Amino acid sequence: MSESIVFIFFKMHLRNLSLTNFKNYEQSKIDFSERINCFVGNNGVGKTNILDAIHYLSLTKSFFNNMDSINIHHSEDYFIINGTFIKKGDEDQIYCSFQRQKQKIMKKNGKEYPRLSDHVGKYPVVMISPADSVLITEGSEERRKFMNKIISQYDTEYLTSVLQYTKALQQRNKLLKYFNSTGTFDRDTLSVWDHQLVKYGNYVFRERNNLINELIPVFQDHYAGISSGKETVSLNYRSHLSGGDYEDALINSLEKDRYLEYTSLGIHKDDLVFLMDGYPIKALGSQGQQKSYLLALKLAKFDYISKRSEITPILLLDDIFDKFDAERVEQIIKLVGNNRFGQIFITDTHQSRLNDILVVHHVDYKLFKIEDSGVFEAIQNGKCLNEEK
Repeated sequence: MSESIVFIFFKMHLRNLSLTNFKNYEQSKIDFSERINCFVGNNGVGKTNILDAIHYLSLTKSFFNNMDSINIHHSEDYFIINGTFIKKGDEDQIYCSFQRQKQKIMKKNGKEYPRLSDHVGKYPVVMISPADSVLITEGSEERRKFMNKIISQYDTEYLTSVLQYTKALQQRNKLLKYFNSTGTFDRDTLSVWDHQLVKYGNYVFRERNNLINELIPVFQDHYAGISSGKETVSLNYRSHLSGGDYEDALINSLEKDRYLEYTSLGIHKDDLVFLMDGYPIKALGSQGQQKSYLLALKLAKFDYISKRSEITPILLLDDIFDKFDAERVEQIIKLVGNNRFGQIFITDTHQSRLNDILVVHHVDYKLFKIEDSGVFEAIQNGKCLNEEK
């Protein structure tokens, strides 16, 4: 791995987690290891839900869906997630709750945030999951979200710029529809929104461009380590703004936009092209190659957030070992077992596989067995603790 990306400033960890009416957990509390925490059990027992609760505490929302109500336990009316983060020697109590028909609430040490976005980036986290496959299989919106999630964890101005750009885009599109339906046109009114698109769009483009340029060599290093250098990989960032002045482009596309009734140029059309040996990995890559590609990309994301925020993110590995052979699984465990990765959470269906590898490599860890009842049996460094939570 490149030496330029391994210097970490501050480590952070989640000491404990408490769940009330969250997904399949009616009531549960867990105390964690500062290093590696493994959750094993059959599919469907709630391993991934633990990781998603941590994602909520860090980024104010689920990794898997945008509807908070879906995450309420059965017929209950609310859910509550509590956790204690230790960062730079400070202990912070983080509270997240959602009640049907009401706004989501985030609190730090008992004080409610005025805006949810004020919390984003304070406790960075990186999730690696089979759901990452949408980055390859789905449309460009997923890849824009990928860039947004990285930059917003260290740059609050970026998140504000994305939100303001989106607001301006909606207003401009609404105005274009109005002009077309009424047969009217007011250039001055449209210019107000053009100015907003240019202001915020240029900032977002610059940050995305910087991100990808710095991410590429780190990503390539990780992929080479995972694949033993069998293929070459790269990323291409495509944006209308890379072709010149955005304000001029908006003016030149005005007649087209009036006909279409929407804004055809801008950062809302940005995309990433994932390449392997010079070809799109969606068409060329096998399932295993695509999974290795996404794993390397997320590990590069981890390194980049560490570098920019000066905080080691929590790493969430959700069922990532599926379809990897035993040797590759051990390589990944050895990689993330490096102290620079800080606290890690892993889900898997194979208890013996994880336990054996972790014991051999003398990694500090706790292993939690999850059953349908939601009971956890903890094993620490190969020794059963006989704890039931």
